[in-house]
Amino acid sequence: MTDNLLWYDAPARSWTDALPLGNGRLGAMVFGGPASERLQINESTFWAGGPYRPVNPDAHGHLERVRELIFAGHYVEAEAMAEEHLMARPIKQMSYQPIGNLHVDLLHSQSVTNYRRTLDLDTAVATTSYIADGTTFFREAFISAVDGVLLFRLSADRPHSVKCRISLGSPQQGRLIAGNASQLTFCGTGKAEWGIAAALRFAFGIRVINNGGTLSFSDGVISGDDADELLILLDAATSFRRYDDVSGDPDGTIAARLSKASARSPELMRRDHMAEHQRLFRAFAIDLGSTSAANETTDRRIAGFGGRHDPALAALYVQFARYLMIASSRPGTQPANLQGIWNEETDPPWGSKYTTNINLQMNYWLPAPANLPECIEPLVEMAQELAETGRETAQVHYHARGWVMHHNTDLWRATGPIDGAKWGLWPTGGAWLMAQLLDIADYLDDADSLRRRLFPVAKAAAEFVFDVLVPLPGTKYLVTNPSLSPENVHPHGASLCAGPAMDSQIIRDFLSLLRPLAVSIGGEDGLVAEIDRVLPHLPSDRIGAAGHLQEWLEDWDLQVPEIHHRHVSHLYGLYPSWQIDMDNTPDLAAAARRSLEIRGDDATGWGIGWRINLWARLRDGDHALDVIKLLISPERTYANLFDAHPPFQIDGNFGGAAGILEMLVQSRAGEIHLLPALPKAWPRGSVRGLRLRGGMLLDLDWENGRPMKIRLTASRDVSTVLRFGGRRHKIELPAGESFGGDGGTVFG
Repeated sequence: MTDNLLWYDAPARSWTDALPLGNGRLGAMVFGGPASERLQINESTFWAGGPYRPVNPDAHGHLERVRELIFAGHYVEAEAMAEEHLMARPIKQMSYQPIGNLHVDLLHSQSVTNYRRTLDLDTAVATTSYIADGTTFFREAFISAVDGVLLFRLSADRPHSVKCRISLGSPQQGRLIAGNASQLTFCGTGKAEWGIAAALRFAFGIRVINNGGTLSFSDGVISGDDADELLILLDAATSFRRYDDVSGDPDGTIAARLSKASARSPELMRRDHMAEHQRLFRAFAIDLGSTSAANETTDRRIAGFGGRHDPALAALYVQFARYLMIASSRPGTQPANLQGIWNEETDPPWGSKYTTNINLQMNYWLPAPANLPECIEPLVEMAQELAETGRETAQVHYHARGWVMHHNTDLWRATGPIDGAKWGLWPTGGAWLMAQLLDIADYLDDADSLRRRLFPVAKAAAEFVFDVLVPLPGTKYLVTNPSLSPENVHPHGASLCAGPAMDSQIIRDFLSLLRPLAVSIGGEDGLVAEIDRVLPHLPSDRIGAAGHLQEWLEDWDLQVPEIHHRHVSHLYGLYPSWQIDMDNTPDLAAAARRSLEIRGDDATGWGIGWRINLWARLRDGDHALDVIKLLISPERTYANLFDAHPPFQIDGNFGGAAGILEMLVQSRAGEIHLLPALPKAWPRGSVRGLRLRGGMLLDLDWENGRPMKIRLTASRDVSTVLRFGGRRHKIELPAGESFGGDGGTVFG
């Protein structure tokens, strides 16, 4: 048994058996077929269409009438009018696209033994080994963040044994160009979609380097014969430079990177790749204990997880999610989309876009506590760009200041309401993104730097909120209208409504985080005054007749068509927010628990991931573990550990992993709660490098369900309380100092 290793005794039969590699920009899925290897390739900036602005000049002229209909209770009529007049044009956004495939056909016996396929999360190297014709063949692949290319290495334990045929293919329009017997490049264009012309050019290519034997070229195929070893370097690029600039040179870009990489030895490339990956990966460690189940192949462990004790698989699930974050979201790249950076379909589910009514936000629940703060940078840059594109949408659709994002965006930073009114006419996606980023800043060593960087964007998002909130007739409240509780149909035959619980919770979080920042920046008296005007007039959370937390202003929850709906939007206040908690709002916490019981634990993969976090906040570790067993099962986790919505969506990986950490430690302003939802099945374990709000790092060991060793390191001056159950210990730490203690001494 090896920690942080995925391993299999058979090649991938489907895409969701293959193993993912990535450097944030370039992605590959490695199949490991002994006779025919396939590496499926993605590049994070390759999307359909091109720069576009899906604003609808007809929208504002019908906005007030839609509001009137909703306030009057004519929801179906309001939704029909909104569908006709308020939606973006086009009503769909662009989709994330695959680049192509590298195929390597091996010319040896089809009969193999001793097959083994692995992905080492610690080294970010995928390997395949087996015996054929009495010869042991070995392959390894990795994508370097240092050199910017994929390296695929084929070798054998007997000289002159590597014989293969190498080719490139793509589902996109383009042509193959052969430079010589060692070079192949496929150049092409993206596809048009929903009336938006294709604007991106792309190229992906290889350089083949042989040690021994010969290379030759014929009919689009490079042949390697009688080699001791073959090295294939691969890169891909597009003409994308920015959401409004597609003037890049993909051919020149990959030619330069491949030429530079070709001059380096594979040993140096591997060393530098591993050092850079481990700089991030080794910043955190988790141990939940181990049993003999950890010696089995990963697919068998997934199949058996619900029925036996395998705590090491839950720890591996966390580290796999951290691996995926490192591989799909690095500074200078795009944020992780619905599938990270891995997609083989030209018409992927939900466009493999950025769904911003939970899924994008869930992708970024993990990196702060899991000590990957720099992986958040692409999300920060996206927010800054959305503030630019969303300004036009706010002005045209709402005649409002600031900027808006609805429930989806794409590479081109489209911000209009899409898909249909019952899903897309939700105006608080931008507010949620800003609340999340302002909260994430508190985890960082230099929180003030990120907050000040975000301030102009956050201020503009608040201005939109101020302008679109409207009085709820007959009350003192300010509400969103039109809006909806994401993707849930209420009992009146529509989704559109006024003032759903989630909107008020999001806006309350956002403005409460923005206010102290505005005060500290200075000169923002007007902004502070507007915040103070709005906050007291947001509807408070309400408890329904069945003791549940209401999803809407009205007590509709038990009358909905889909009572077990995958979304639990109204429970935002419990997690990721702290507006509802067991100590300060026990009645609301009990109501949230009742809502969870009614909604049920089983859901889509990401829906289960959210539920784990919610049960952790309710401090029910045994129930949270039961939900983890639903997630880590063949129904919700593929053989390669990818989350199954189904189909694959990466948010379940990130959300589920965040939930496991939330079971172990919860941090908020002034308090660190140790082991708040520890299940009985994990009586001993440890975490290292867990990042906390307040800019702290925590190392923790526990035995028999109790903290044993605690080490807390502060990057800023800290005044906090360490808590275990009902016991508390006050900590005062200056910046750069650490606190170390024995759990028995600290808590008695």
